[in-house]
Parts: sequence; structure tokens; C-alpha cells
Amino acid sequence: MQLKELSQRIKSKKAPTVVDVRTIFEFRKGHIPGAIHAPTWKIVLRLDQIPSDKNTELVVTCEHGPRAQIATMMLKAFGYRNVVLLAGQMAGWRQAKLPQEK
Repeated sequence: MQLKELSQRIKSKKAPTVVDVRTIFEFRKGHIPGAIHAPTWKIVLRLDQIPSDKNTELVVTCEHGPRAQIATMMLKAFGYRNVVLLAGQMAGWRQAKLPQEK
């Protein structure tokens, strides 16, 4: 999903579930508004807070992409059918000066 599309959907209150797989320290420094924190290792161990509905639209992000790619593969392996990566990841979100929560 493109950064601007996600930003617009957040503003219109029609946002998908954003899954931020970074560390708690990274997440606390700033994250996409409304994002849930689910580090990759918690997804692998199924200790996360991902919605149980396997049709939920999920957008996965990390700082630059590798952790988000692993998490996306895991979520798909667990049966989630509507999972995409955020283009540009959090580095791109900040560079575009889009809003963040702390």
C-alpha cells in the first residue's frame, strides 16, 4: 500500500489494521496513528495482538522492510488473506512528514 493512500484512509476513518513489527523502543518513538504493535518474533510465536478474523485488511510495516517481509510471510502462512506491505515503510512515512503517534 502506498503511503499517501494509507494516510488518506486514516483521515477518512476507513483505515486497514496497521501492524508495526518494530521493537517496542522504535514503536514508542513514533508510529502510524492507530497502529498495533506486534513485533515479528511475537507473530512467529503467535503471541501477538493481530485480529483473529483472517479476512481483516492488514498493512505491515517496520523501519526499512525486512522484518515486515518476514511478518507478512508468517501472517499469510497462518491463513491471513489480505496482507500487504507498506511502501516505503516507517522511514518513508517519516520522510514524507506524515503524522505519528507516540
